Amino acid sequence: MKEFFGLLKGGNKPSLLAAIVNSFIGLLKMVAYLLTGNIAMFAEMMHSFGDAANQLFVFIGSALSKKAPTSRFPNGFGRVVNLVCLGAVIIVGILSYEAIKEGIHHLFHPAETTGLAIILSVLGIGVVLELFVFYKAAKEVLHEAGVEGKGLGVFTKSVTHLKQAKPATKLVFMEDFVATSGGVLAMIAVLIAHFTSFVQAEGIASIIIGLMMFYVVGRVFLENARGAIGETDDEMRVHISRIIMKDEHVRDIKMLHVVKEGESLHVDAKIEVDQTISIAEADDIRDRLKLLIYAQKGVSDVLISFDEDNLKTDWQPL
Repeated sequence: MKEFFGLLKGGNKPSLLAAIVNSFIGLLKMVAYLLTGNIAMFAEMMHSFGDAANQLFVFIGSALSKKAPTSRFPNGFGRVVNLVCLGAVIIVGILSYEAIKEGIHHLFHPAETTGLAIILSVLGIGVVLELFVFYKAAKEVLHEAGVEGKGLGVFTKSVTHLKQAKPATKLVFMEDFVATSGGVLAMIAVLIAHFTSFVQAEGIASIIIGLMMFYVVGRVFLENARGAIGETDDEMRVHISRIIMKDEHVRDIKMLHVVKEGESLHVDAKIEVDQTISIAEADDIRDRLKLLIYAQKGVSDVLISFDEDNLKTDWQPL
């Protein structure tokens, strides 16, 4: 148990913050829904509770993924975060379905709701809090990408560098973007339904919010399915190949794999060197290259083997 709590300290902080904030928002929306019966509020309530559960699982998964390899699991636990994310999207998928189903029901059986002040107050608080978490997630995206950003530039730059963020951070970013925009959409729908005769607007908003949630489910599922299987990081593969080829004793690269597992990169390379070098010299080359490759962001495991130079170029960078 002590080890478990120790691992939690290394969990993805934006995920934990988002889980806490969304739990609070979900409770507020639940109270507002019970008082008003507003269908757009119901969709937002489901959205917030789904995000909270999802982000809590992701936080725990990101923490467990940092557990050191054991004799039973020598390859480590890097892919745990991907597996947890795959499980978490099931919850969001179910809640998305409920939001869409209730929205469709409201289209065919529209009903006026009361408590406009309560609804707008709760949705407004939710949007402000979601925007705060969204900003924190955007900042974390830039931090993980090694990019600086200030003011509104944080949002625009984070979208550009989202691919470089860790799986857990990407999930929080996408969920809170949808949550913030969904809250604004729900407020607009409530105002339309209140001041016009078009009460179906709330049902339409509920359906759109549910569909946005499904979009996040699809994106997160595909990305983490690739991570769970083990996906080549082409950008880092090219970068590491350049590091290897800069060594004066390396003649060519016979094989180079850079596989992304969870938040970690595993590097496996076979390099060609002059057949006349000694074992001690080859060992020095290995140590020198490992030191450089381990210094690269996200690299957790490096395996380097040697082959004699076949006097022709095999390595073709992407």
